[in-house]
Amino acid sequence: MVLAFRHRRAVQRILSVGAAAALLAVAIGLYAVARDGDVAPYYLGHWPAPFGIVLVLDRLSATMLVLTAALGLAVAIHSLGGWDARGRHFHPLLQFQLMGLNGAFLTGDVFNLFVFFEGMLIASYGLMLHGGGPRRLTAGLSYVAINLTGSTLFLFAVGLIYAVTGTLNMADLAARVATVAPGDEALLRTGALLLLVVFGLKAALVPLHWWLPGAYGAAAGPVAALFMIMTKVGAYSILRVYVLVFGADAGAVAGLAAPYVLPAALATLVVGAAGVLASRTLAALACFAVVWSMGSLLVAFGLFDHAGVAAGLYYLVHSTVAGAALFLLVDVLSPLRGRAADRIVPTPPLPSAALFSGLFFVAAIAVAGLPPLSGFLGKLLVLDATGAAPGAAIVWTVLLGTSLVVILGFARAGSTVFWKTRPAPAAA
Repeated sequence: MVLAFRHRRAVQRILSVGAAAALLAVAIGLYAVARDGDVAPYYLGHWPAPFGIVLVLDRLSATMLVLTAALGLAVAIHSLGGWDARGRHFHPLLQFQLMGLNGAFLTGDVFNLFVFFEGMLIASYGLMLHGGGPRRLTAGLSYVAINLTGSTLFLFAVGLIYAVTGTLNMADLAARVATVAPGDEALLRTGALLLLVVFGLKAALVPLHWWLPGAYGAAAGPVAALFMIMTKVGAYSILRVYVLVFGADAGAVAGLAAPYVLPAALATLVVGAAGVLASRTLAALACFAVVWSMGSLLVAFGLFDHAGVAAGLYYLVHSTVAGAALFLLVDVLSPLRGRAADRIVPTPPLPSAALFSGLFFVAAIAVAGLPPLSGFLGKLLVLDATGAAPGAAIVWTVLLGTSLVVILGFARAGSTVFWKTRPAPAAA
């Protein structure tokens, strides 16, 4: 319906915002169903598992549905400020993106995870290019090429896993991987590691992070905010697949991802913090803050234990909201700074400078994990979860050290943008 009214913007806006609000209401209802810990499967076409498509609702997927719907509604409303007027297909692409995201969180088998990945990526290609411009086009082409490579690897991984196990249903896989013949273990391991590469690419895990600053930095503000949940799909997939399928009971392939995720997450923290400190634009600052926050999240998930998962899920919700808010703030702030746009340079005093500096301060302490906002509790939970892990001293040093660097990066940017003003040029 949204696509059918592409020539009537007012109707399209009403339908899109209304659909996003309805999606949020449905997501909250589904969370109420799952909050007691019950798992509710839905068999499409009444085909029994593992032969048919299964959607699975549990507390984890329900939480992600609520987060996605809330973010989608915020982006739909923010876009009414003018971004949606720069192309007829913004709202249809937004709804298609939300469909792909929700499907990825609900699916109960690996092949349909691939299908929903492709659905959300196809929509993201159009959203990435929304608004036009040479910089966005260049970044969009790179983004498409990188994700097509990831999709190809994903398909190869799915084929290898199916060839060995004869199933792609996650619950069925969890039972079969432990009984794989010794001669097939190498193929299964290869498929599982290829999946880890794909999920790491989507989660911007170092060294697979290089695409994110260029892509998110060139995207429209509301699009970059929506993309915050896309990086979380990668982290969610790592958690879902490598705890449920390749977890402690997976026999020879048990704990397959554990040796790789935590070291890569620590490297992601370092790279993200360095990028925040060295950023020359507010968009780049927000992008590298996303990379850094993904490092913090995957440090928790990389423990693959109950404490780490609990800490990571809390931090996932916080970091998604904080990062999206930062992108939306930069989008509002940049046009007010004239030719300087989002560059971190002194400008003439801004209108409502006190308001914007206050909002930037709140966003900064939220992203950096300082009290009294929820990021501080999230960071404490991650630190507590890693306290008993091997190499805890190294993990704490990197977490706290990079947090300090991020704080310095935001302080440098905020002081330059809001406090170091220069006189407005004299009128001719």
